Amino acid sequence: MEVRKLSISWQFLIVLVLILQILSALDFDPYRVLGVSRTASQADIKKAYKKLAREWHPDKNKDPGAEDKFIQISKAYEILSNEEKRSNYDQYGDAGENQGYQKQQQQREYRFRHFHENFYFDESFFHFPFNSERRDSIDEKYLLHFSHYVNEVVPDSFKKPYLIKITSDWCFSCIHIEPVWKEVVQELEELGVGIGVVHAGYERRLAHHLGAHSTPSILGIINGKISFFHNAVVRENLRQFVESLLPGNLVEKVTNKNYVRFLSGWQQENKPHVLLFDQTPIVPLLYKLTAFAYKDYLSFGYVYVGLRGTEEMTRRYNINVYTPTLLIFKEHINKPADVIQARGMKKQIIDDFITQNKYLLAARLTSQKLFHELCPVKRSHRQRKYCVVLLTAETAKLSKPFEAFLSFALANTQDTVRFVHVYSNRQQEFADTLLPDSEAFQGKSAVSILERRNTAGRVVYKTLEDPWTGSESDKFILLGYLDQLRKDPALLSSEAVLPDLTDELAPVFLLRWFYSASDYISDCWDSIFHNNWREMMPLLSLIFSALFILFGTVIVQAFSDSNDERESSPPGKEEAQEKTGKTEPSFTKENSSKIPKKGFVEVTELTDVTYTSNLVRLRPGHMNVVLILSNSTKTSLLQKFALEVYTFTGKIIRW
Repeated sequence: MEVRKLSISWQFLIVLVLILQILSALDFDPYRVLGVSRTASQADIKKAYKKLAREWHPDKNKDPGAEDKFIQISKAYEILSNEEKRSNYDQYGDAGENQGYQKQQQQREYRFRHFHENFYFDESFFHFPFNSERRDSIDEKYLLHFSHYVNEVVPDSFKKPYLIKITSDWCFSCIHIEPVWKEVVQELEELGVGIGVVHAGYERRLAHHLGAHSTPSILGIINGKISFFHNAVVRENLRQFVESLLPGNLVEKVTNKNYVRFLSGWQQENKPHVLLFDQTPIVPLLYKLTAFAYKDYLSFGYVYVGLRGTEEMTRRYNINVYTPTLLIFKEHINKPADVIQARGMKKQIIDDFITQNKYLLAARLTSQKLFHELCPVKRSHRQRKYCVVLLTAETAKLSKPFEAFLSFALANTQDTVRFVHVYSNRQQEFADTLLPDSEAFQGKSAVSILERRNTAGRVVYKTLEDPWTGSESDKFILLGYLDQLRKDPALLSSEAVLPDLTDELAPVFLLRWFYSASDYISDCWDSIFHNNWREMMPLLSLIFSALFILFGTVIVQAFSDSNDERESSPPGKEEAQEKTGKTEPSFTKENSSKIPKKGFVEVTELTDVTYTSNLVRLRPGHMNVVLILSNSTKTSLLQKFALEVYTFTGKIIRW
């Protein structure tokens, strides 16, 4: 008896759930959402959708419920803009493709019978597997809008690559790849890869902009460039795809043979150099991503400690070969400026470590951007930043004044002071502004203390009275000025407007043009053979049509000119004329009914037959010259007449 009651109660619960599902489905009315009638045309539906989409787009409408409202509007338009889905909704109250009322009834009866016989609830009973709300909950925090993509993702792609998935409702393959996608996202996001998800149904503009015409699609973005993933969606393939997006020269393999050259490059590159010692034969992806993020500030090298030929480095820098070790070298290659060891290198640990060592002890000002970063503008009294600038000549080896300046910077303990140097011959205007008009500084180094007041170049400064030689007395004087400056900022009594620094490391115009051309060709190649075939078809059709017309015209013109030359120059008479040396043109009698050829003046014998066509029916603007001859004078006068006409027109006469 109790079992029977339990069975009846379960049946009642099932019926109740079915009723609730039907009511929830009926509650969503796409016509009501868009505010159109059931007889509305596609033009009216599209007009209503555009109006509501502009009003409720989350980027423009800050209402808390704007996003949900916008999703409903997009879903309603997706149903009503498709005739098949609209027809299904009008007949059965559901927009499912190829699902009529009879099929739905069979599915419901099967589920009810299956449950009744086995007393088992399957999760799909409550959630239809293609329910977008269920699937989107996995990627909810990664959803992208067009403005977010343009304003944030593209600029950020110059610091880290992005992996983006294009999905949509009613997509079998999208559900199939979700477990792999979720696993890969969790792994790559921890390494520093940006993740994005675009719903093609709600963000059609962004999906079209990315060139994704089918779902699911996976693409990568780096330096603003889009690359599509074309392999099987498995964890290892996606990881290799992200790695392939990165430039190949980010990390240099370092051994005993080249480590001195690598570390000595700080002077030419004006960057600290980083070395990672690890036991893996290939460079870890985390290290490559870090190198890409900080490529403008540091140079990165990798040492595989298991390789023969690295013992000298490990012994010299006292490396524990069983633990990943990260070393940063600045101006001194004999001793690292900072070291970190950790069995599990995490992204946050590496980022903090590198951020604290982004610049050299006395970095060279090679660009205006670097000047802004090293010597920021004063924001308030508590945020004063002073720059001690060494103005020196460029030398192949470190000069004594620079080495003394470097040792002084190494001993500095003040957070408000930054040490930099400038090559006077490369930044002539900058150096001349800070140097006094004195012959004592010609060809010698000088030190100036400055504070920036605004981004327009206004600074207050004080230049040491004597040239900087690096002596102990020079260090003592500079130390006295810095101590006095902490108490009296008015010590910087001189004012000036500094010119912008020349970008010394920028490539020349020819290289920039070559890099731009190679990038453009690479993009076109990738677009033609991998991406955006639908977008490329109109362009390819136009190109092939233009080439067909061009070459077709050339070929027709070539055949036409060759025929004209053959008809206008009979070989027999031309050879005879060349032998006799005559200047008069040759004559060939032709039928008067023939159409005159281009390049000739037609001389026709006037008879009763040709009178009407040559004189009576002459078109306005045309002129005929009639030469009256007798049989005795015909030969001599006609030749002279032909010669005169030829001299006047430059054309051969045919008669």
